[in-house]
Amino acid sequence: MGTLRAALAVGATALVVGAGLLVAAAPAGAVELVANPGFESGTAGWTCTAETGVGTQAHTGVRALTGTPNATTAQCAQTIQTTPGAAYTLTAWVNGAFVFLGASGTSAGDVSTWTPGTNGAYSQLTVHFTGGSGPATVYVHGWYAQGTYSADDVSLQGPGTAPPPPTNPPTSPPPPTNPPTSPPPTNPPGTGTLPKHTLTGYWHNFVNGSSNLRLRDVPATYDVVDVAFANATTTPGAVSFAVDPELATALGGYTDANLITDVATLHARGAKVVLSVGGQNGTISVSDGTSANNFATSVRSIMARFGFDGVDIDLENGVNATFMGQALHQIGAASGAGFVLTLTPQTIDMQSTGMAYFQLALGVRDILTTVQTQYYNSGTMLGCDGRVYAQGTVDFLTALACIQLQGGLRPDQVALGLPASSRAAGGGAVAPSVVASALTCLAQGVGCGSFHPPTTWPGIRGAMTWSVNWDQVQGYAFANTVAPALDRLP
Repeated sequence: MGTLRAALAVGATALVVGAGLLVAAAPAGAVELVANPGFESGTAGWTCTAETGVGTQAHTGVRALTGTPNATTAQCAQTIQTTPGAAYTLTAWVNGAFVFLGASGTSAGDVSTWTPGTNGAYSQLTVHFTGGSGPATVYVHGWYAQGTYSADDVSLQGPGTAPPPPTNPPTSPPPPTNPPTSPPPTNPPGTGTLPKHTLTGYWHNFVNGSSNLRLRDVPATYDVVDVAFANATTTPGAVSFAVDPELATALGGYTDANLITDVATLHARGAKVVLSVGGQNGTISVSDGTSANNFATSVRSIMARFGFDGVDIDLENGVNATFMGQALHQIGAASGAGFVLTLTPQTIDMQSTGMAYFQLALGVRDILTTVQTQYYNSGTMLGCDGRVYAQGTVDFLTALACIQLQGGLRPDQVALGLPASSRAAGGGAVAPSVVASALTCLAQGVGCGSFHPPTTWPGIRGAMTWSVNWDQVQGYAFANTVAPALDRLP
């Protein structure tokens, strides 16, 4: 969407890298719990995959861990006894692209962060967590096909007993393994950040009478692409995802590996790609702690395999705000910087803050990217002024968005969801120019209908459409109208 958006992405990425250099204070009464933290005794005390070794590109001392991801992520891990409920700070100095630092077995499950790129120098990663019911496993690893990385001075500070020093120091550092010759079918998340105003579109992983598109053919006017949909499994709360066989045939042969490559293609141009869960026919139920954990674990697994940047919750048959919120916080903590979380409720679900979907949005607003309400298939609804508005009008969009903007969500967390054409929904379709007018009304107070917002929200996030495929049928009239309007917003 233009030079401005590219500049914003670059600037924000620099801030992420810079933030990794901050050194967090250790918890009070903390001791060092990592054995052989600087790898001066080789990998003694660590459990490492075959792609790791010890080299001399150290941050301090004379040795450091090196890893060259190939069939695995080249991980070294160490299991450490922690105290339930106690605070811990995990740090490491790393050098390389997509170097991950994290811990499993914490009170929040798996938590991690990573460096989005490399400038040829060490930078520090930091993860804070609370002890779980058993020991924690701390780890550092790279990412598939991203080249050799180094890690040094891994530290876990918190209450506990310091480990004894290793007894088997190496005589010389073994060399790292050769870099991979071909990438495995996995993909790192994107490294860019979202522009101030975004256009989101759904991509169909199914055949339904609209156009059939490979993901790489989605136009660059879309900042976020929601891949629809992950489906429920027989395990409560868990979801699965793969390229739909019917779509694969319709595209003349389209595989999971092709989709993984296409996700990387969209990342290269700065777009985010998000796994959407549910849809009109989705039957996913997250209603207790077990199903919440199953949901989080399965979503994280799919994200890691395909390189998805986050998750979209499009559940149209009810949502449990408490346990879905728990699952989303677990995913967010494990995903680290760059995580994208979108919620796509129906209009009725966001009529008041007392409704479950609205409660979910407020409960996860610390990690929430956008609520992109479906302002269609709705009939008439109440606006924030208590008056009734009919769908398919600029007043419907602005008066209903006003409810969320007054109900506790930030302007950058609110977007307008519309069908790309009248064929894409049963009702509520508007001309793309009406969407543009609603956005300028909310952001600048111009282009309004009879409803005039009580204030303006220049930070309004943007728009979503169902879907890219239906937009293609219309010659991309939605994207080609709404994207330039977003670029003109303050």
